[in-house]
Amino acid sequence: MDISINQNAFPDPDPKPNKRRRKKSMVWEHFTIETVNADCVKANCNLCKKSFAYISGSKLAGTSHLKRHISMGICPVTRHNQQKDQLSIQAPPPPKPKVSENGTSSNSPRKRHRAANGAVSIHSNGGNNWSHDLAKMIILHDYPLHMVEHAGFIDFTRNLQPQFNVSSVATVQEQIMGIYTREKQKVMDLLRVIPGRLNITVDVWTSDKSYKSLAYVLLTGHFIDHDLKLQRRILNFIAVEFPDSDIALSEGIAACLTDWNVEEKLFTITLDHSSCSQNARENLRNLLPMKNSLTLNGQLVIDSCYARMLSSLAQDAIESMRGTIEKVRHSVKHVEPGEDRTIEESHNEIFVKLKQELQHPSTKRLKIDDVTKWDTTYHMLVAAYEVKDVLSKLEREDPDYKCRISEKEWEQVAILCSFLKLLFEAANVLTRPVYPTTNIFSSQVVDIHKEFTEAASASSDPFRITLTKPLREKFMRYWESCNLVIAMAAVMDPRMKMDYVAFNSTRIYGEDADTWVKIVNDSLHELFLQYVMHSHLGPAFAEEEAIDPLVKIEMPCQEDALLSSVDGLIDFDIDISDIMGESHTKLEIDQYLEESILPRVQEFDVLGWWRVNTYRYPTLSRMAFDVLSIPMSTTPTKSVFDTRERKVDDYRSSLRPSTLDALFCAKDWLSYNTELPSSIVPAATAKTEFY
Repeated sequence: MDISINQNAFPDPDPKPNKRRRKKSMVWEHFTIETVNADCVKANCNLCKKSFAYISGSKLAGTSHLKRHISMGICPVTRHNQQKDQLSIQAPPPPKPKVSENGTSSNSPRKRHRAANGAVSIHSNGGNNWSHDLAKMIILHDYPLHMVEHAGFIDFTRNLQPQFNVSSVATVQEQIMGIYTREKQKVMDLLRVIPGRLNITVDVWTSDKSYKSLAYVLLTGHFIDHDLKLQRRILNFIAVEFPDSDIALSEGIAACLTDWNVEEKLFTITLDHSSCSQNARENLRNLLPMKNSLTLNGQLVIDSCYARMLSSLAQDAIESMRGTIEKVRHSVKHVEPGEDRTIEESHNEIFVKLKQELQHPSTKRLKIDDVTKWDTTYHMLVAAYEVKDVLSKLEREDPDYKCRISEKEWEQVAILCSFLKLLFEAANVLTRPVYPTTNIFSSQVVDIHKEFTEAASASSDPFRITLTKPLREKFMRYWESCNLVIAMAAVMDPRMKMDYVAFNSTRIYGEDADTWVKIVNDSLHELFLQYVMHSHLGPAFAEEEAIDPLVKIEMPCQEDALLSSVDGLIDFDIDISDIMGESHTKLEIDQYLEESILPRVQEFDVLGWWRVNTYRYPTLSRMAFDVLSIPMSTTPTKSVFDTRERKVDDYRSSLRPSTLDALFCAKDWLSYNTELPSSIVPAATAKTEFY
């Protein structure tokens, strides 16, 4: 916390007689004060020579951040020399606890010993850093920080190891910040050496405690790493005051990008239109290095989240049949005991008996849905539809069953399930262990467009038309916000290229198909030329004569394509000899588009293909990696099917913003094994702000 002081009262760096008392903090054994000017005094680390703010104008920064620099091993010199353990004094083993007659310990809580630098020391046994492990456990499992002061936890740890000094909340908090700082440095080093650009997603969370005066923004980076593999990392979880204003969101995100030093690497921003106003989205566009609003028709800012769009469509469809679905839900509750087993066993016995009599071949288990997850409602309807004959007969056999569902209602359930299946399969691609590249979304989105269009215009069923017409209108708003990005990602798939765009354009745009194909082609060339202008690789031409023969030998021949794969790559069917035989020179993008498309195979590593062909398309491959890493969804994997907005609970919203940020980010970073090549030297230590 900043403290106003009298600048004239601050002592000079060199001690002089008759001045104010000498500083007694142990920090000054490791730091030297440097007066920059009358309004600026800095503290320089004697080991790594890094400067820290100490006095700025009339504000005193204090020494807490200087203590953390030394005691937590943040200083690169102490970290690399493994000297951080020497900064704290090991606490002596505590006395053996006295045991009373009833078997309980009668000792009062032991006094914590403080190290010379003022930090609470943790007694370690056999080199185990218990305090560090405790903080890591709290991060990974979302435990509350104050659990370390619970009597039950204290007794538990003392029974396991009497010599363990139970940490205070403040101590655990400092350990958490230390873990956060070290892991942040790894991510900063990773981002520093990425060969391409950075795409970010913006997911806005709310809190009941703060209502509309405060929102939380989850910022996630998507990029291709130094090994040319798709990666994503949470960058920040920040609190934004007055999020409804036009500038609050952009200012908060801009500060994060500056902290990460990635402003010039930013390529696209993906968010949900419901999270901010049109003016706020335009302010976000100003953060992009590409200032031309016409680039990709302005779709460098994607203001519709793929997962939220699908969830919204599914909820609207389910709501349109709320009455029928409620009958199905009551039917399932009647015949299937839930986890609480509140139904009478006789109902389930009658149902099972009827199912056996009808020799019903259903394989799906009836299970009540969770209204906060729309996919569970879909699965419940599918399972119930399979046993509709059994449920119909149950009306006559079970006098307590009152949920009669007509044949017409079952037909409508079947129609609803057909559309929910389409949405479920489209959303399910986001639940894969590896985040999908952008080209994967193309076929999913095109299929939804085609189904909704045909159902709303070509169907003669009034119910089908009533169901799909509003869904199509909502979907078209999403389509118009990102259709160009999706089309360009499809072109970057060597199995699709412009052939795929042309094929779908006829079905989607009809007479305007040629116009759309030209828009996609022109946009590709425009973006490619921007990469040429910023390329340090020289002219972006594909010169066949310049291909390295050693690299060419590594290209697998067509006969081997059915037998093996290299690094997970599915081989492709291109006649290399024809390409090598051409004598003229073309733009990389033109040569790529003119070459034959690859055969359609299910398991295909598109990034792997571009990794192998980087030597042929040095500039186009950079563009392909960036386009294929554009995220279409802002939603975390575990929340793809959520029907409710994301909220920060009351406990977490009561934490300091820096602590909350550290908990969210460190949990994500610890799930990865982030290692850089030995040839890459780590940069300066990451800066951590405590507020």
